[in-house]
Amino acid sequence: MGMTLGKIAELVGGQLSGDGEIVIEGVGSLTEAEKGEITFLASSRYRNQVSKTKASAIIIGEEVELPEIPSIRTKNPYLAFAQVMKVLVTPRKLPTGIDKTSILGQGVKLGKDVAIGAYVVVENGVVIGDRTVIFPGTYIGDKAMIGKDGLIYSNVTVREEVIIGDNVIIHPGAVIGSDGFGYATEKGKHHKIPQAGTVEIRNGVEIGANVTIDRATLGKTVIGEGTKIDNLVQIGHNVIIGKNCLIVSQVGISGSTVIGDNVILAGQAGLVGHITVGDNAIVGAQAGVTKSVPANTTVSGYPAREHRIAQRMNAQLFRLPKLFEQIKELKKEIEELKEKIK
Repeated sequence: MGMTLGKIAELVGGQLSGDGEIVIEGVGSLTEAEKGEITFLASSRYRNQVSKTKASAIIIGEEVELPEIPSIRTKNPYLAFAQVMKVLVTPRKLPTGIDKTSILGQGVKLGKDVAIGAYVVVENGVVIGDRTVIFPGTYIGDKAMIGKDGLIYSNVTVREEVIIGDNVIIHPGAVIGSDGFGYATEKGKHHKIPQAGTVEIRNGVEIGANVTIDRATLGKTVIGEGTKIDNLVQIGHNVIIGKNCLIVSQVGISGSTVIGDNVILAGQAGLVGHITVGDNAIVGAQAGVTKSVPANTTVSGYPAREHRIAQRMNAQLFRLPKLFEQIKELKKEIEELKEKIK
């Protein structure tokens, strides 16, 4: 079912430019959208692609000028486009009911309209909230608690006594509640420390494919409300992550580190254990964080430093070959001057 451009502008609270009666039937990217579809331009860096698009309209940022195509100007075009997608894109059909091949243990409590797929194992004492969907091949350990309106995709492992809140999405292959990496070494032998704690995933969290979140040695490993975790992230035992953080692919966080609210950890960043990253901090891609990061700070490099300092150091590194040649020339001139003085 289509929607006029004028109605879309009202939906996203944007400023319309062009024919508001154009009917939009779908959405597409700048390079792939067709006539009758709407696209978006989040950054003026991609302005040159607009002339090539076949889209009938475009959602743009406040600073972009596009006289050649009907547009809707918004403060956050990416968010506006997401709102339009929710209206124009048909949601995928989710599984329903309890598959006959699933195994439910004793004392399992299922809310209304819970769906459990083929070959799911739900152990004793598990609680699953209303409308949560568990896809095939997933394992839920003893006494785990899962909230309402969740999506747990195929081949996820949720170990015993893990607590998962409402509206949580967990993508395939994730492991929640695996043992923390804890050993006491004596005379060259590593003795395993029992991992008796658990993991708490709070409301609105999304966990990517093949993420591993270790259970605490004692107490809880905690992922705060609204935090989003990309694929292939490792979170160690007793880590505390605050609200609305973004943890990008291949990040590794060592045990007992505390991450504040609204923190961004970019791809492949690595954090040692027992440090603190303050609220609103940003850790750059591939940074090696060896000490605590203050709130409202951006760091990068290895070891991670304040970003502007790291940039200057990198710039100087690129100059080293030239500086080396200059030093060789200066040494040669000094030797020649010494000979003249003699």
